Amino acid sequence: MRVHHTNLVNLVGYCNEGDHLALIYEFVPNGDLRQHMSGKGGRSIINWGIRLRIAVEAASGLEYLHIGCIPPMVHRDVKTTNILLDEQFKAKLADFGLSRSFPVVDESHVSTMVAGTPGYLDPEYYRTNRLTEKSDVYSFGIVLLEMITNQPVIDQSREKSHITEWAGFEVNSGDIRSIMDPNLQEDYDSDSAWRTFDLAMSCANPSSKRRPSMFQVVVELKECLASEKSSRNMSRGIMDSHRSDEVTVLVDTEMFLVAR
Repeated sequence: MRVHHTNLVNLVGYCNEGDHLALIYEFVPNGDLRQHMSGKGGRSIINWGIRLRIAVEAASGLEYLHIGCIPPMVHRDVKTTNILLDEQFKAKLADFGLSRSFPVVDESHVSTMVAGTPGYLDPEYYRTNRLTEKSDVYSFGIVLLEMITNQPVIDQSREKSHITEWAGFEVNSGDIRSIMDPNLQEDYDSDSAWRTFDLAMSCANPSSKRRPSMFQVVVELKECLASEKSSRNMSRGIMDSHRSDEVTVLVDTEMFLVAR
């Protein structure tokens, strides 16, 4: 109840009547991010610009948990199915069942039994049982790779089964299109796509010390979104210019016909 942020699902109340136990959260009507990546259940496939905005919003929710909350919290189960979308497709991070707080101000980690979702789980946390906010950063990097590629996090039919290994191998060719979601139909700014991919791989670094903070992730994603918007505005300007040229040619042709 002490956690309040525009990009976190609000806890409305609870029920504790005998066998009837429930937590009541706000209703978020547009389902989860995973559904809109796959188009399942009649959900619309979201474009690259909306994906980047959702990434900024989800990252902002995590940033709040890490540095805006007192005491700070680690979500511990960041994944695409736990990012919900409201009427305007604003992202809201949900499911705090595995979350842990740091009760001591100077404490940098919590020693705890490993919990989380396979594929999204920080390998360093899995190995050492030391939970830090960088564990969420790793999971968020996997989310970004999903948003870029629309590929399963773990797919045993691939030569490289985990999405980090697969994506890293595929882009060795130097072509970001080799991993981009084909549903996007190449309708994206390649610079913002590359920057988002580089950020995702940085977040998913096996070493927690080499991962950025969520504050740095938010800053970088906002720049990626600005780059995408700038590219789209430039494209619109070029299209409008072409239309203007077509009108001028048409007018000149009409004047020529009248003169004859």
